[in-house]
Amino acid sequence: MTRRIGVLTGGGDCAGLNSAVKWVTKTATDPHLTAYRGEAMEVIGLREGWKSLVSVNPEDPDSVARWTMPLDELVVRTWDRQGGTVLGSSRTNPFNPKDDRSAQCLANIAGLDLHALVAIGGEDTLSVAYKLNNLGQKVVGIPKTIDRDLNATDYTLGYDTALNVITEEVDRLRTTAGSHSRLFVVEVMGRHAGWLALEGGEAAGAHVILIPEYDFEVAKVAELLERRRRAGVRYDIVVVSEGARIRGQGELYLSDKEDGFGHKVLGGIGEYLAKQLEAATGYETRHVVLSHIQRGGQPSARDRLMGRYFGIAAVDLILEEDFGRMVSFRNGQITSVSLKQAIEKLYLIDVDTLYDPLRYNGRRSSMLPRSPRAE
Repeated sequence: MTRRIGVLTGGGDCAGLNSAVKWVTKTATDPHLTAYRGEAMEVIGLREGWKSLVSVNPEDPDSVARWTMPLDELVVRTWDRQGGTVLGSSRTNPFNPKDDRSAQCLANIAGLDLHALVAIGGEDTLSVAYKLNNLGQKVVGIPKTIDRDLNATDYTLGYDTALNVITEEVDRLRTTAGSHSRLFVVEVMGRHAGWLALEGGEAAGAHVILIPEYDFEVAKVAELLERRRRAGVRYDIVVVSEGARIRGQGELYLSDKEDGFGHKVLGGIGEYLAKQLEAATGYETRHVVLSHIQRGGQPSARDRLMGRYFGIAAVDLILEEDFGRMVSFRNGQITSVSLKQAIEKLYLIDVDTLYDPLRYNGRRSSMLPRSPRAE
């Protein structure tokens, strides 16, 4: 028997995706493992995420060539060195209530004769996988999101590379900030989770870090900056998550347009805050939006390794016929959790243990049970 496996990447691109696809392919088609297992596996790459499975016509060879890509060890040999996703991605939602194409998706999976699917993505991509699994499709998931907001895993593909990008870019900003005695507000990604802002800001030594999990006051930020200038520091760096909110106000969006999962594009808090702080302090202030730069570039060593480990584990789940699960990294070990558990809530920063509301920065104690609270 030959099992045909489909693999796709959904949602925003990031480093580590190609590594995961490579190791799904290598593990599934490895000739030594094939002899040991006594069965062969074939891997089909699905282009542009879930869009491929609602768009392909399995009976049309040209359509199949457009939306699928046969994968083997030679094809994927160097993929782990590349950022982004060779297969392409999209934010297509087959279960979009405005355009439900889930039945078509299931029919096309059957038409392509796919025994199982490996879905690599974040909350949205894996929510589709969960729903398909409930409808009888055999699916396993691999966690991917630079936001690191997926529940039930200590790591998600793309996070380490994005964190390194933030650290490197803030380091570069320091030279111009110091030269001109400026204040820089750096807006990073994260939506509802502040991990990139908090750990990126900590790694880069930002004086103020603003996260979605704790609403902030502009006057308090200005006070912290002025106190620092009075101490003799020539410049300041503020790192703010795109989903951070000024107390009493909502999130800022670049537009009202929604994707297939009902999300609007967050953005604008960096520019808005920079203007507010310049007015409050009189300091020359600039803002920088790192945006998609955080997604790009070659994957870090950790993302290459985690892509490898996750890809191998996904094939293990398929061989065990253990579907409806996501591979996971917990307590230093590769394991798996149910897709339901993975998507039922977001993994957010615990302000009491990791954040200092008085300093608007990372906590400065590791042993005490709680952070000091702001009045």
